[in-house]
Amino acid sequence: MSSNIERLGFFKRLKYKYRLIIFNDHSYEEVVSVKLTKLNLISLIGSSVILIVVAVSLIIAFTPVREFIPGYPTAEVRRQIMMNALLVDSLENELRMQEQYYSSINDILSGREPRSYERPDTAMRYEGLDFSRSEYDDLLRRQIETSGRINVDGSDYSDLPDDIPAMHFVAPLEGGLITNRFDPDKGHYGVDLVAEPNEPVNAVMDGTVLLATWTREIGYVIQIQHDNNFISFYKHNEELVKSSGDEVKAGETIAIVGDSGELTTGPHLHFELWHNRVPLNPEDYIDF
Repeated sequence: MSSNIERLGFFKRLKYKYRLIIFNDHSYEEVVSVKLTKLNLISLIGSSVILIVVAVSLIIAFTPVREFIPGYPTAEVRRQIMMNALLVDSLENELRMQEQYYSSINDILSGREPRSYERPDTAMRYEGLDFSRSEYDDLLRRQIETSGRINVDGSDYSDLPDDIPAMHFVAPLEGGLITNRFDPDKGHYGVDLVAEPNEPVNAVMDGTVLLATWTREIGYVIQIQHDNNFISFYKHNEELVKSSGDEVKAGETIAIVGDSGELTTGPHLHFELWHNRVPLNPEDYIDF
């Protein structure tokens, strides 16, 4: 029988059928009987190996088990790598600033004019943007105006703190000339102060910067939250030197006077002072 099997071809031998029988060792009763070929056995083993490889790959890829593999970084190591990358970036930026500083000193000692490292003109950065007002923009404006968030008509000033006269407000600009006064009936909720370009803009009181951004109409604007629910706005700046979340002191420089935004006719600061969503006349509290 075995000699007949050996005379068969290789592929025919793979298809030759065998029977696997399992007997009870005590009673010799047949328990399991399986008919199979070598090809079936090879296919079964191959499929099992593939399934085991796929299952192990999925476990390693999507479970914390992968961290036990030698050479694979743990979560703490990956976090440290990210922190190191951020520190390297900060060090590169600090090194670049130091190089600019020493270059300026070298220019001064050599009798040359120091090089300027000011950022490029903001008009170039916003060139090509579409600022046309859509109907959705108008709907949003009307919704906000009617929701009571900005109550400027018929406001009740009786909730102002009794110690306002005792509060000390620093002038936002030194020597600024008022060219347009507080007039809420015309929608002008602050004062316009004309000054020379590049004059520093100061915080009127201690507080926290809530907003430091750029808009189409008012350019670079910074908003500061003070004690007793006071909020001050500084608009049309050329540059902001503080960011959202910064703590500022009274008299500390927060921006540079400029001419940014569409609603401006020259270098000036538009300053507003609000309390509990009610605009105040800055001239009643600040000596300009």
